[in-house]
Amino acid sequence: MAKPPRRALVVVNPKARRGGTALDAVWPILEQGGLTLRFEECRSRDHLTELILQARDADCVVIGGGDGAVNAAGQGVLMRHLPLGILPLGTANDLARTLGVPQDLVGAAKLIAKGKRRRIDVGFANGHPFFNVASLGLSVDLTRKLDTALKERLGQMSYAWTAMQMVTLARKFRAIIASPDGVVRVKTYQITVGNGRYFGGGVAVRHDAKIDDARLDLSSLELHGPWQLPLIAPFMRRGQHVWFNEVRDLTGQRFEVRTRRPRPVNLDGELLTHTPVVFEVRPRAVEVYVP
Repeated sequence: MAKPPRRALVVVNPKARRGGTALDAVWPILEQGGLTLRFEECRSRDHLTELILQARDADCVVIGGGDGAVNAAGQGVLMRHLPLGILPLGTANDLARTLGVPQDLVGAAKLIAKGKRRRIDVGFANGHPFFNVASLGLSVDLTRKLDTALKERLGQMSYAWTAMQMVTLARKFRAIIASPDGVVRVKTYQITVGNGRYFGGGVAVRHDAKIDDARLDLSSLELHGPWQLPLIAPFMRRGQHVWFNEVRDLTGQRFEVRTRRPRPVNLDGELLTHTPVVFEVRPRAVEVYVP
């Protein structure tokens, strides 16, 4: 018996690092898989939410873009309870990496066409959803410093290159962290709150982090000096940085971070809110197409 057709709202980020003619092979695969495609152009984050809410006949949403574009779709798919398909066109594609979505577009399209779905958790920071990670401190400086032309030229290596340049500029800041374990005052270079497994082009949030474990993983880099950052970096790739005494490691469903002055908070590569910030997790909140 043939599968019933699925009506897909398709939105592609025109500024994505990849795309163009590479997408020409994708559409026939999706159509052969039984999807009826409706293409829309997106002008902004708010506009993407509007598009999803207005597409009343859509059975799923397919986003072509990087982690920022997928993050922008989060509010809409949550409100409409629609499955989410990912065509990884960005530089890091950390959510795709966490889910095992192929980095090649044909493979990702075949996955969506097959239709296998999995429920995953979604993190929230002051009500703004995030799939991968929220952070403040060094990562915010990195986001501001990352050059679009450099990302085009070096891809994922642009993250490591920019991070190395910023080591000498790193400065600690004071924060108060409230968690299920109590309240602590810290001096830190960065506070990271992970919902998924990867961020920053393949850095692991924690060695055992999962995107469906109904928890958030908080780490705080309370190093003695910026000279320790290059020493700890190799362990961050595997999520083993939390084993260092200078790294505070907490898990839970809710955290609150306060700073003396408002500091911007990075959500999946986008600066969307600021401290004071409350982080929460909503277990199994969104369905995604997976291998």
